[in-house]
Amino acid sequence: MDLGQGVLAGDPLAISRAITAAENGTPEGRRILEHIAPKIGNARRIGVTGPPGVGKSTAVDALTKVLRDRGERVGVIAVDPTSPFTGGALLGDRIRMNRMADDPGVFMRSMATRGAAGGLSRATQDAADLLDASGCQAVLIETVGVGQSEIEIARATDAVLVLLSPESGDGIQAMKSGLMEIADIIVINKADRPGSDKIEYEIRAAMELGLKSRRNTPILMTEAFRAKGIPELAGELDRFLGERRKDGRFAERRRENMKLRLRAIAEYMVHRELWGRDDAGERLAKAADSVLNRSMSSYAAAEKLVTEALK
Repeated sequence: MDLGQGVLAGDPLAISRAITAAENGTPEGRRILEHIAPKIGNARRIGVTGPPGVGKSTAVDALTKVLRDRGERVGVIAVDPTSPFTGGALLGDRIRMNRMADDPGVFMRSMATRGAAGGLSRATQDAADLLDASGCQAVLIETVGVGQSEIEIARATDAVLVLLSPESGDGIQAMKSGLMEIADIIVINKADRPGSDKIEYEIRAAMELGLKSRRNTPILMTEAFRAKGIPELAGELDRFLGERRKDGRFAERRRENMKLRLRAIAEYMVHRELWGRDDAGERLAKAADSVLNRSMSSYAAAEKLVTEALK
């Protein structure tokens, strides 16, 4: 079966191979993405982020079960740090998402960041497109959880869940890391542990003092390991996205996100044209020599490189 047709048919093997092709930037991956383009845009894309150790994978697993119980097909993308030896995903979050691992209505994929900033792999949105086109009603994207650079998850999703826990530090520290600025819903996980009420108070106080535009952000308590509070979280997501669809902010967010995505793709293409050619090293050396022998300024030499690459 053609991979593009296999993706549209929801075939797990075709989806897996298509994601690999897109991740590697192969011509086949590009062709598949072109083929499925008319079929994307239906799935809700939900980002899940927060400091390491707060239970993101367990929460994603529990939320996936709630969505499956409602009859939805779900795609899960776990963006992990890159192994310095293999270049592959290091953590393998699917090991911890064992509750839904064997459900045929769930497709899980761990992806390596491969050095990408923001906790997201460059191909994460391509993978989300493929899962969207395959018939998933929801695509959950769990990020590495690296703090300030998590702004990237807000640029790739329709809603962002920020998970904290009593052990993850106080609300002011979370605000300093930038997490509060991207949160559409705040989830205090492991809420059965001491300090849950304290961190909720600190988050609300931090918002009143420094982030007044976020003061109405919902804060929910969960115990993801026991699935406690997860149905309520799914309901809050429905409410949030429903309101956004009605007032037009859902479509506007997608439009702004797409503008940012296209800019990133264009920059990647220019970078590839600059340094992906066989003679890139030779051209760079010549440009350096022209600056060092004072026949050209550094800016003029760089402009010449870019101009030649874009011809």
